[in-house]
Amino acid sequence: MSAVVVQPYTLLDDDECESRILRARQALGERLVILGHHYQRDEIFQHADFTGDSLKLSRQAAASKADYIVFCGVHFMAEVADILSRPEQVSILPDLAAGCAMADMANLSNVERAWRELASVLDPDAQITPVTYINSAADLKGFCGSHGGIVCTSTNARHVLDWCFERREKVLFFPDQHLGRNTAYTMGIPLEEMAIWDFDLPMGGLSVEQIKNAKMILWKGFCSVHQMFQPEQIDDFLARYPETKVIAHPESPFEVCQKSDYVGSTEYIIKTIAEAEANTRWLVATELNLVNRLAEQYRPEGKQVHFMSPSVCMCSTMFRIDPQHLAWVLENLVEGHVVNQVSVAAETAEKARLALQRMLEVSP
Repeated sequence: MSAVVVQPYTLLDDDECESRILRARQALGERLVILGHHYQRDEIFQHADFTGDSLKLSRQAAASKADYIVFCGVHFMAEVADILSRPEQVSILPDLAAGCAMADMANLSNVERAWRELASVLDPDAQITPVTYINSAADLKGFCGSHGGIVCTSTNARHVLDWCFERREKVLFFPDQHLGRNTAYTMGIPLEEMAIWDFDLPMGGLSVEQIKNAKMILWKGFCSVHQMFQPEQIDDFLARYPETKVIAHPESPFEVCQKSDYVGSTEYIIKTIAEAEANTRWLVATELNLVNRLAEQYRPEGKQVHFMSPSVCMCSTMFRIDPQHLAWVLENLVEGHVVNQVSVAAETAEKARLALQRMLEVSP
């Protein structure tokens, strides 16, 4: 069941929402678990029972006693929570319009068309392993499950690619080209063996020779937040503060990752800065809310944490989750009404679960 937030909630200020959220949480008790992704605004993040990246949060929710999983993130995250949770648990997204632009760059129709077109050159089921980043729709995870493929995260992408190349000679990686490229390059795969599949063009815009020569076929997708970061921003900052350590998320462009001292997942970035020596300076290429939170958290240790882009760059779809939506969802639960449930069809969920299970088996 889904609905639109009724007007009285949209008119509430954040302070009023906070008190109503707290009352609703107390009323629901252990029947409720709230998940907060690292990119959420502080007004939401403070209410989370668990915080982290999407896969970690979904697994924590599935292990909880909760009947209701309220995922303060984006749509694909709530889908993963539904896929991995127990049948009696209900996955809810406070605002169904909270999507992911990168995830939307690869849809099932385009991926199936790419698979058919690749079949005119190769035997994809024998030669290509499809890999979808967890930042993708459930039906793409299901596609991978059906074709001997797998899901990856930014943490385990290298282990996943190792698994793939033990089985088949090529990988079709979607939707984020940058994670695929950056990971493959660290494994010794040269750039000339990576081809970009442009889903708007016949045959992905590639020649038969390019397809045959490619070890990695990278979907032409990207994260609009991490795409903002540029190598010139690193150069300019280091010219002023040469002592700076640069750390980037692997969704950032190749040139940014090559200039960075450290490259890794959101959890890796948090851990690296947390364990760094006091009085160090960091330039960070990832989402603004997280960078600001790290800057505040480690300021007492003399650590200076800076956002890489000179332009404000936050995940606008994450920002759709606000206190008004959260209060509305929780008070409906108190009254016995489920709104904005995210439910993955059983057949799709079964296939997606297979691809996710393969990932979990190869992850360290």
